[in-house]
Amino acid sequence: MNAMTRRIIVGTAAASMALSLTACGGQDSSSSNSGGSQTVGLLLPERASSTRYESFDKPQIAAAITGLCTKCKLDYANAEGSEQTQKQQFDDMVSKGTKVIILDPVNGKGTASWVQEAKAKGTKVISYDRLASGDVTAYVGYDSERAGELQGQALLDALKDKASSANVVMINGAAADPNAAQFKAGAHKVLDGKVNKIVYEQSGEWKPELAAQKMTEAIQRLGKDGFQAVYAANDGMAASIIGVLQSAGIKVPVGGQDASLDAIRRVISGEQAYTVYKPFRQETDAAANLAVYLLKGLDVTSVATTVTISDGTRIPSTLLSPVVVTKQNVADTVIAGGLYKVSDICNDKYAEACSSAGLK
Repeated sequence: MNAMTRRIIVGTAAASMALSLTACGGQDSSSSNSGGSQTVGLLLPERASSTRYESFDKPQIAAAITGLCTKCKLDYANAEGSEQTQKQQFDDMVSKGTKVIILDPVNGKGTASWVQEAKAKGTKVISYDRLASGDVTAYVGYDSERAGELQGQALLDALKDKASSANVVMINGAAADPNAAQFKAGAHKVLDGKVNKIVYEQSGEWKPELAAQKMTEAIQRLGKDGFQAVYAANDGMAASIIGVLQSAGIKVPVGGQDASLDAIRRVISGEQAYTVYKPFRQETDAAANLAVYLLKGLDVTSVATTVTISDGTRIPSTLLSPVVVTKQNVADTVIAGGLYKVSDICNDKYAEACSSAGLK
């Protein structure tokens, strides 16, 4: 799926404020509705390779919706990585009369018929975090190609003056995830021509165990000295890759994405070079705001900050900017942003590393 975006209308903060005020002010207009008309469906893709969905996305979206519409309800399901399971969950919500579904698809390329069938029955779909195919009503996510660029640059920064002679292993995300393709494209945009060569590149499918298998294969093919850095598309895969490297006695920079708690600890200890932080509250609040807007029958184009063009369809969108997290800026990013407290990160095992990094 090819998608491009352009900036229009207003900034995110202004849009969010306008939407929140309108949604709260119009709350009484939905009080006479019943059943699915007051329900927002939330479908998240998995929980095995990333802790973010259960720890942040679901509870924050639920809280934001309740804050905007006290009589609204959230109907939630997790697909556990199965496209078939998610399709059944989606169909169940549509059959119950759910008017708005926030969908983070397992396979973004396979949802066009879902969206069309839902639309015919009066259900609107907000594509969340990953762009779903089809005529979705709105899209909320992060600039995925920019995230890939940040990953690539952070890997170059970790290699320092060795970058131009470095061979790099790349373990990408799932082939069915359009975001993964954009992460990959962004990383290549930065790395190609700046490192010696990408010597091994495979998909880890967002599965830590598969990423470990691919890393093992790369070592077998290339030898322990055949590469100087590893790009991992997310933190779950980075964790398993680092485990394989440590078992083989190899120490090279490895990066990830998602700012999971275990990844932040690895960054602090020097096991992981960086992660990419997507301030989840910005994304969850934007999705909740759009959902309540749609429940009230309001036009989301007035508060969208971007248009995403996908397969010729113009989708009102809000795209947000990710941030690289390294040992040097943990305090200024995930701690200052309220994602974690120092006490969350600095347990006994990481106390010395935290002290060295100035976290107290």
